[in-house]
Amino acid sequence: MAEVRGLDTWLDELASLVEDPGIIHTEEIVFPSLPPLTDQKPTAVAESDHEMEPPEALKEQLKEFLKSWCEMILELGRGCRDVLQQTVVTEDSFIVKKLGGPVAKVSSRLGFLNEFLPEDRDPIHAWPVIFFVFILALSALNLNGAHDVSAPPVKKVLVHPPSASRIQLPDGRHLAYRAMGVPVDKARFSLIAPHSFLSSRLAGIPGVKTSLLEEFGVRLVTYDLPGFGESDPHPSRNLNSSAFDMLHLADAVGVNDKFWVLGYSSGSIHAWAALRHVSHKIAGAAMVTPMINPYEPSLTKEEMQSKHGRIENWMSVSLGRRDEILTEGATFEDFWHRDVEESIRQGNTKPFIEEAVLQVSNWGFRLADLQVQRKCYTNGIFPWLKSLYSQAECELTGFLGPIHIWQGMDDQAVPQGMIDYISRVLPGATINNLPNEGHFSFFFFCDDCHRQIFSTLLEALKVLSTSQQAKVKSRPKERWKSSH
Repeated sequence: MAEVRGLDTWLDELASLVEDPGIIHTEEIVFPSLPPLTDQKPTAVAESDHEMEPPEALKEQLKEFLKSWCEMILELGRGCRDVLQQTVVTEDSFIVKKLGGPVAKVSSRLGFLNEFLPEDRDPIHAWPVIFFVFILALSALNLNGAHDVSAPPVKKVLVHPPSASRIQLPDGRHLAYRAMGVPVDKARFSLIAPHSFLSSRLAGIPGVKTSLLEEFGVRLVTYDLPGFGESDPHPSRNLNSSAFDMLHLADAVGVNDKFWVLGYSSGSIHAWAALRHVSHKIAGAAMVTPMINPYEPSLTKEEMQSKHGRIENWMSVSLGRRDEILTEGATFEDFWHRDVEESIRQGNTKPFIEEAVLQVSNWGFRLADLQVQRKCYTNGIFPWLKSLYSQAECELTGFLGPIHIWQGMDDQAVPQGMIDYISRVLPGATINNLPNEGHFSFFFFCDDCHRQIFSTLLEALKVLSTSQQAKVKSRPKERWKSSH
């Protein structure tokens, strides 16, 4: 009743506040009972509204936080800059008075560096950024180098005291050489070995034992090519001059008889030149993984592209299994390091460029010129008239001595097509294909391999002394008579 009475009083008060609209209510207005007023908060409505709003992602919150943080740092930096400009960089400050003059001079001298900046860049803003990036890059490199413990330390290149014997050539140059084995007057045969690229006289036959040389009676002579090691450079050297350097060396060290020439890898180009230009002094040739001119005009397409594709990709190939085992050893590493040190001791890159050019330029001869052939002189009117009544004069051309070649079947540096070409143009050459051997494994630090080479040469020397030399002595100047 109290609630209804309270409502009537409220209606009366409302009616007294407005004008009488002229409407007479005949029925009593009844309002439904309202729940009592309490101090309870509208938690249900708040919770329902909260559920309808999607929760803000943590990523967005972090993004906004970083954005605000950066803005604060930027404003702080601007504030610091303004403080410095108003206090430190003014004309009256102590720092500007002391350092202003020297800094201005340095800036004027380094002003030319601003020419390398884009035209739309202010040098005052650009150079601090460049220096900051430079310092950051150096810090990153130092950090990476400090944690890279797997990389082995780089050995220093040392210049050792001169140790070679030297001779003076007819043109005044000096040629450095090294002799091993038995004395020349007691030697069964002498062996002269030009070294390969990035090598020196110290290579010779790597790891050959003096006892083995003495057992077979070998006199081994190795020498530095012009500009390598301790040999004087040659201003205009070619393969012809290289062959005569070898000839003068043999005469200087007392090799009066014919000698054998040993060519390994790229050093074989000088051995081929000796067979062509000074063949009268060469008893025979021993070649281990020999190289030829890759631009020989008579090379077939299959021989040129065998195994390794194009020529410029030869030196980017991997090593065979035995070569990997050999080159990973400490013995090979120490030998190779010392040999390279001796090779580059003069600090001049020109001899190495010349050696590389010799390999791929015109040699002045072809390997086919070394093939033994009978050449008869019938050109011209007088030889032709003479041939009508008598036999034509003929002679054997090419290299008459034996050629022995050892080639590893797992050699990844010298393509098999080179050996196929040699066997095609020089059918008289003896080729020994070595299964599972690589470019280094047969020649470096292999006692059995060295014994095999010396045994082969000694046996060939015996055959040569009993057959071919007898024929040469019986027919002066290697001339034969044959029917036209």
